[in-house]
Amino acid sequence: MSLFIKALIMGIVEGLTEFLPVSSTGHLIIVGDLIGFEGSRFHIMFEIVIQLGAILAVVYYYRNKIIDSIKHILPPEWGFSLWFKIVIAFIPSAVLGVLLNDYIEKYFFSPFTVAIALIIGGVFMVIAENKYGRSGLDDMDKVNLHQSLIIGIGQCLSLFPGMSRSASTIMGGMAAGLSVRAAAEFSFFLAIPTMFGASFYSLAKGVAHMSTSEWQALGIGFVVSFIVALLAVDRFLTFLKKHSLKSFAYYRIVLGIAMVALIAAKFVN
Repeated sequence: MSLFIKALIMGIVEGLTEFLPVSSTGHLIIVGDLIGFEGSRFHIMFEIVIQLGAILAVVYYYRNKIIDSIKHILPPEWGFSLWFKIVIAFIPSAVLGVLLNDYIEKYFFSPFTVAIALIIGGVFMVIAENKYGRSGLDDMDKVNLHQSLIIGIGQCLSLFPGMSRSASTIMGGMAAGLSVRAAAEFSFFLAIPTMFGASFYSLAKGVAHMSTSEWQALGIGFVVSFIVALLAVDRFLTFLKKHSLKSFAYYRIVLGIAMVALIAAKFVN
């Protein structure tokens, strides 16, 4: 299988899973192992950088609100309040990410650790649904600083592949008193600085060592992830109007158990 076909497949996986609470990084590691797209520093960087395509899909999806917030960015207007709260939520994982990035890349980017994280995250999601349900603040613009910080602390769990940034922040939002949909929307906005930061940090470390074919593969993954993520965001928000997160939680648990079994049987490394 050529590098470009692998990049296409990985772009589809990234776009489908980035904003669902199932761990895009975990799925990229699993699929990458199955198709032989893993093992080098480029592959780890690729899996992080193509998130830029997915996050640009969110920027495009919320373009009107983002543009309006920029027009009202001076304090004490609502645009300043919104982005200040996003920054507060961004800080905890940004600090821990810089401190732990190399350690996590070395010891946690493997199918087995992802499988365990999928199971643990799935169990946490079931607990969160049972405890907090679907009630809560339904307007992300009314989130306060304390709630923002709780969501930001929750996002720290997503530093470990398989936990899911979306799941971690949505559960953090529910624990802070938000409805599932409001927590999901706040999670999408929080993804903008978080994923831009992670992607550019990874790209800056590896750009000097990339070949022409690797740049081309990165471009393919980027474009495909943008298109697929744009479709996935809209479907996910529509889904949350009538359904809970439990279906995603059960999927995570089943997939995690299946992965442990495949690893034990040596079908997956």
